[in-house]
Amino acid sequence: MPKPSPERPDLLTRRVAIAAAAAVALAPAAASGQAASAETFAAAERAILAGREPAAAGLSIEMPQLSENGNAVDIAVRIDSPMSAEDHVARIHILAEKNPFPRIATFHIGPQAGRADVATRIRLAETQTIVVLAETSRGVVHRGSREVIVILGACVDGG
Repeated sequence: MPKPSPERPDLLTRRVAIAAAAAVALAPAAASGQAASAETFAAAERAILAGREPAAAGLSIEMPQLSENGNAVDIAVRIDSPMSAEDHVARIHILAEKNPFPRIATFHIGPQAGRADVATRIRLAETQTIVVLAETSRGVVHRGSREVIVILGACVDGG
């Protein structure tokens, strides 16, 4: 650690300034990494719902009931919505109750999409229930779930 100059004891040295800037830059990354890994499935679902009661209708999930490989499981989600400027699906969240990181994906869509229909492949650690939450522009949340049996799990390294 460099010593301050005897003529100017309050002078900030370049090394101290660089070390302080690095500490400030790395602090948010470390904090967000801890928060993501510490978030439980229930906490993630509560945060998305924000006190709203989800509707069980209007959402369909297509995915296999049995997946031999948890590294790539197909899922397709469709929500019944007029997709107008006044009433459209704004976000679709996919959550996995037993993955190390329960928030698998969030899709942001607007009325220009024309339909609320997404498809992707997800990684699953083990046999579990997949929950889909779809938020509309009017504040309504649709909820659907599907159980999937996974033979060979992914996420064994915690990621």
